Amino acid sequence: MAGELEQQVRSWWARLMAWLRGGQRAEATQRAKAALTDLRDSEAGRKAEAAIKDLRDGEAGRKAKDALRDLRDSDAGQKAKDALRDLRDSEAGQRARAALRDLRDGQKTRDKT
Repeated sequence: MAGELEQQVRSWWARLMAWLRGGQRAEATQRAKAALTDLRDSEAGRKAEAAIKDLRDGEAGRKAKDALRDLRDSDAGQKAKDALRDLRDSEAGQRARAALRDLRDGQKTRDKT
């Protein structure tokens, strides 16, 4: 069982290294670019772009921008900013950042081994 797993890992590693060294990466990039171009040029792609433009430039988009601006400038928005600043500067916020940093650093250590 362990030998079979080791063989699978070696096979996967060999294929990965061959892919990284070979021209397959360039070929995959070209295929991805072609697929995106095809999508943009398709009827569905044109409709999606038009819908996004209409949403951004239309009445609904303008109302959403205004609502966000009003919220940002309101007392509630200011209180939320203050609360986030207080949390960030608090001991609990510092402990949370330290815990995230420890998790991230632990993950980097595990990835290297």
